[in-house]
Amino acid sequence: MSTYLERQGKRGGQNKLSVEEQLLVALEYWREYRSQFHIGASWGLHETPVGRIIRKVEDILIKCGKFRLPSQRQWYQPGWEWKVFIVDAGEVEIERPKKTET
Repeated sequence: MSTYLERQGKRGGQNKLSVEEQLLVALEYWREYRSQFHIGASWGLHETPVGRIIRKVEDILIKCGKFRLPSQRQWYQPGWEWKVFIVDAGEVEIERPKKTET
């Protein structure tokens, strides 16, 4: 995997992050689901290279073939019992007392 994440070619800028750091960026995005802007701020990058890193790691994992989602046939096998929970998370405006001038 490391050869695919390293910068190839002579045009454009070189990666500021090592291969290990690029994997950590992708893992932070998937695990914490922070915005690419905030991940970039913590690593000293703009959000555009963060998106490129994440997309590059995802493409490598898809090509690998070991990290595929199950097909639709596997999801809908007979004998499975689905349990669904619905949560209503509506917002309610709070009435606060008005600040009075003293």
